[in-house]
Amino acid sequence: MLSVLIDRQWLWLAAGFYLAGFALGTLALLREHRQSRALMYVLIAAGYALQTIGLWLRGQVEHGCPLGNTFEIFQFTAWSATTLFLVIGATFRLSLLGYFTSTLMAVLTLVSLSIPSWDATRRANVFGGNPWIEFHAALALFSYGVFALLALTSLLFLLRNYSLKHKRLGGWFSFLPSIIDLDHISLRLLAAGVVLLTASLAVGSVWWLRDPPGSVHAILVTITVWAAYTLALGLRLRGVLIAQRFAWVCAALFAMALISTEMVGHDKHPVPAVRAISNQP
Repeated sequence: MLSVLIDRQWLWLAAGFYLAGFALGTLALLREHRQSRALMYVLIAAGYALQTIGLWLRGQVEHGCPLGNTFEIFQFTAWSATTLFLVIGATFRLSLLGYFTSTLMAVLTLVSLSIPSWDATRRANVFGGNPWIEFHAALALFSYGVFALLALTSLLFLLRNYSLKHKRLGGWFSFLPSIIDLDHISLRLLAAGVVLLTASLAVGSVWWLRDPPGSVHAILVTITVWAAYTLALGLRLRGVLIAQRFAWVCAALFAMALISTEMVGHDKHPVPAVRAISNQP
């Protein structure tokens, strides 16, 4: 039965598979061998399945989407990015995207699991029993997952740009995709993330106008992130923000988005966190 393990133990197992993907990719790069995309995909898919179980157990206890504290927000962001990778990663055919995805997922999951204070309390009555506000929050966090993949493709762009400038085209640099492909993919991801976050704000605003929330802190943080990414998209489409500057901005914006999730995680009224099995640590 799924309840044999508590939610955090499932999430630790998921982090282990993401870490295994990171180790596999690192070993391949050190040996200057092309990593097995199929094996990397399997490791990430296994981690994703275990993470899904852990988050589902939390959702069963909380009777809703698990977004009640910083720990859950980090986990859900990692889950969202992995969902997107599993759906479109094979389509992009980027040999190193799986490696960087597993690396980022290992960092997000292990960091959140290793900081007990992030999961010591959770926000009470997070969505007020309103499924539309819950949908708004889930959609917003899913857009953060898109932005996570955007940060990864931006990093690949910077690495490819470095290799071209310094004429280092051999070794593991040869596994990097073309700079044109990375630019096109990054633009599509940015546009998709902005569309999702815009839809999230549109859904939320309908209900906020009817029933204003007690705290506007989370709303202001989300609007700030949306405005920053929307501005970046507008500047990119106008040709003002391109190449390296575009990549650096996308990476910096995701760092800002992660910091904003930690701020939102401490918003509202904290109560002791609920475990899937209350008798276990």
